[in-house]
Amino acid sequence: MSRIQATFQALQAQGRKALIPYVTAGFPFADITPELMHGMVAAGADVIELGIPFSDPMADGPVIQKAGEKALALGIGLVQVLAIVKDFRAVNRHTPVVLMGYANPVERYNLKHGPTAFVQHAAQAGVDGMLIVDYPPEECADFAAQLKAHQLDLIFLLAPTSTDERMRQVAQLASGYVYYVSLKGVTGAGNLDVQAVADMLPRIRTHVRVPVGVGFGIRDAATAQAVGKVADAVVIGSRIIQLIEAQPRDQVVAVASGFLAEIRAALDAAPCAALDA
Repeated sequence: MSRIQATFQALQAQGRKALIPYVTAGFPFADITPELMHGMVAAGADVIELGIPFSDPMADGPVIQKAGEKALALGIGLVQVLAIVKDFRAVNRHTPVVLMGYANPVERYNLKHGPTAFVQHAAQAGVDGMLIVDYPPEECADFAAQLKAHQLDLIFLLAPTSTDERMRQVAQLASGYVYYVSLKGVTGAGNLDVQAVADMLPRIRTHVRVPVGVGFGIRDAATAQAVGKVADAVVIGSRIIQLIEAQPRDQVVAVASGFLAEIRAALDAAPCAALDA
């Protein structure tokens, strides 16, 4: 059983929902990410999504794009991302870490280090799962097999436009959880329609047997609480990036942790149905 699966099982037993914050590795300071990850765990994060900086992130809006550009300018690439995870793992052995990014850095890493090096080195560093936005299920069977061989989970995105056939394809390979993109568009765009999410999740669960996390558009405790009543996990990224981007170094962790603590309290205060894990 992977760390992600164990985490969701433990939350299910407690009647709680998962809080999954996203941060871009190396942002807003090159050396702050391990400290930031520890702070988010202390504030109630159950899983951490760590963004791999990339110059052309097709699914990300201006907030996360800007964060990625700054991290790249600070010299953060995949080698540094894996080092960040290893640093985090030296202290924390239980909180799952999911790398979220795009195919180009992965392919470049493998060209340089070997055809399966990325997955091997990620497993050695202590990564638990991968969400590679532009690896659709019909094109990543080999990648999925590599992850499975190293007991890593493969997370996919689903969207309001996803067809039943797409959901069936995702269900064949997905493990850990799936990430439902609640809005049409990029990260940080628009206002989330909680009722539309509630209407969509039963359809997703018809096909997908792993937990369903919901992200894109969750910006405050009230929205997170509403989503937590219907989803298995709440994913928050752009709002965290916005809150920390202009902070002095000694305030970054405190600001992010304070925000997540509010979200955690709201999730735990909401009555909720059992998780469909």
